[in-house]
Amino acid sequence: MSKLFLVPTPIGNLEDITLRAIRILKEVDGILAEDTRTSGNLLRHLDISKPLTAFHIRNEHQVVERVADRILAGETLALVTDAGTPAISDPGFLLVRECVRRGIEVECLPGPTAFVPALVNSGLPAEKFIFEGFLPHKKGRQTKLQAVANYPYTTILYESPFRLLKTLQQLAEVCGPERRVSVARELTKIHEENARGTLAEVIEHFSKKEIKGEIVIVLEGRDVACNVLTDDDSDE
Repeated sequence: MSKLFLVPTPIGNLEDITLRAIRILKEVDGILAEDTRTSGNLLRHLDISKPLTAFHIRNEHQVVERVADRILAGETLALVTDAGTPAISDPGFLLVRECVRRGIEVECLPGPTAFVPALVNSGLPAEKFIFEGFLPHKKGRQTKLQAVANYPYTTILYESPFRLLKTLQQLAEVCGPERRVSVARELTKIHEENARGTLAEVIEHFSKKEIKGEIVIVLEGRDVACNVLTDDDSDE
């Protein structure tokens, strides 16, 4: 039966590809790729040869129906992004929604995504968290920053290396410089780094170095920062 597979790909270390992901990529009729060059390099590394179709943020509205038509006509397709799990701050949601609307089977494989290791490795509470992805660049940015400052739980943001310092400084303005944060950079790669401390400390750390790689910011929640519960009043 034809279907759509969502196949996570490594966020850095190519050893993180799963055996199941490799099998599915070998079995499908074609692969939808955010960047055909990037995915082509991965497929060559895995010794897989399959037709690649570009599917990215700039064309997904135009090609969603055509892709769904292909699956309904009998093809089984896989969707991959440059790194990580499709539809997590990457193209994919519109296609999944269209497939669900048309009764097409969708199967998502478990696998790499950047925010999970960044959260678990942060040392901040992980039992409840809020994933915000990328902040707006301009319109609505200050409103969103104020909202993030008041979230009660650990909050996860994606950021580019070029805007990291600006974002950390803006967070310090709305949250206060003593709010704790962890910044994960180059996850799973040779130069992986996890910088932890207060916003003031992490800003100072990154002010002294050239910033490269993909960034995940894990910010302490308001309730933890305010130390709502203490050892004296937690249990009577």
